[in-house]
Amino acid sequence: MTVDEISMGSNMNSHSSAAPSALPHKPISAKLAKLQQALQQQVFEPDHEYQVFGKPEMQRDIAPTMVNYWFATSGQATTPEEIFDHLHWGGVYVFLCENTNEAVSVQQAFHDKGGFVIDQPITPIRTRIMGLSVPGFCKKGYYFIARKMLLVLPGTTTDRFTYHVQLARNEQAEFGHVVYKEVPSLDNVVWRLKEKHPELSHEVILKRARKLVESVFPIFLTRETAILNILQRDLPEDYRHRVPKVIGYEKDSRGFVRRLYLNWLRLGGKPMTQIEFAMQSADLLRTLHDEGGMIHLDLRLDNIVISNGQVSFVDFGSAVRVGEDLTQSPMLSTLFEEMMRTSQIQRLLGKWKDTGRVTSRVISDQHQRVDKAIDFFYLAVQMNRPHNNPEFVDQVHYDKESLEAGQINNLTGSILRPQDPQRPVFRCASDILNGLKRIERRLYDADQHPSQLNK
Repeated sequence: MTVDEISMGSNMNSHSSAAPSALPHKPISAKLAKLQQALQQQVFEPDHEYQVFGKPEMQRDIAPTMVNYWFATSGQATTPEEIFDHLHWGGVYVFLCENTNEAVSVQQAFHDKGGFVIDQPITPIRTRIMGLSVPGFCKKGYYFIARKMLLVLPGTTTDRFTYHVQLARNEQAEFGHVVYKEVPSLDNVVWRLKEKHPELSHEVILKRARKLVESVFPIFLTRETAILNILQRDLPEDYRHRVPKVIGYEKDSRGFVRRLYLNWLRLGGKPMTQIEFAMQSADLLRTLHDEGGMIHLDLRLDNIVISNGQVSFVDFGSAVRVGEDLTQSPMLSTLFEEMMRTSQIQRLLGKWKDTGRVTSRVISDQHQRVDKAIDFFYLAVQMNRPHNNPEFVDQVHYDKESLEAGQINNLTGSILRPQDPQRPVFRCASDILNGLKRIERRLYDADQHPSQLNK
């Protein structure tokens, strides 16, 4: 059995591989429009969370496919299934109507299923005249607020998750929530393995599930807890908030962590340019390698978050310390050997190495090995295509035809296919950061002196 059979490493800010298509907004009555305006002004405009994560969505020229706030009324996306893929993790669904029975019916669907919790039960709302709510003159409606707490719609499977991960309410935390991550139940793992391997017998599935639940998952969750604590100790202070912080954990009788609580690095805030995204990612990776002494090994876009205008990395379940001797633990050594053969990043590197898309010996020689090169290889790929993560469509300004995108694409090519593969210029995250800084200067010069661009 390989640890990748139900995907090693859980993403705490994941998404579907394809961007969800936009839902049409049906026109609403004049009365509902006035009630919606009243709701906006009375409930959301004064709210700090909405000011940070909701208002930018109202100011964009093009509606994003995923949002932090979704306002709906009668006839507009009234089921969890319709709305789930259009909300970021922790996003808020707000339903408004004129009839209490309709509000009860829609709220019940979000209460019973769909990975949501009811943040605000059905509450009346009235329009106002000169700041006053006058019965008989002011229009009355009813609304409720539901929040997306799960990463995947209940009843569906995905290769991206192993642990049970969701948001949990915590009044002391910023915006009232923390990330809750735990070893999944045996029944859950059995179900997922059956979905992925229907040809296997129940006895084989059960044996593999027990190994994952009793040994593999607890080992990696325990390692992740320790690694995150080390990073909070060793990273420079200005970078510590850009990786998850352990708030608490629960261990079993053997001393393995089975439940982990982390601060929530919530996606959202002011959007950034592609060069800003790339530079922040490279700078954080440089700091992680050189000062934090850690190799991530799973630096997919799934595990990158843009929170409050800064790039952060999450999911350190596959990480190792620089120089760590994995052979001291036969089981750990075996697990990492399997991961180095089966992980998404390693498979891509092997394919690109075989087809000539990666010729740099600094990168290609580390195929199926635990090395920093695996991280900066994938960074070079990911910074070139940020919108492969649909969560970033409204977070990173990206135009593949722009000068910015072209320059970054050329840099990626130089990293992966250098003129001299034996002695490549780009050998670490710091080299990539320096290359991006040169692009930033060229972009600035092109902006200040556009007439010189083609000379």
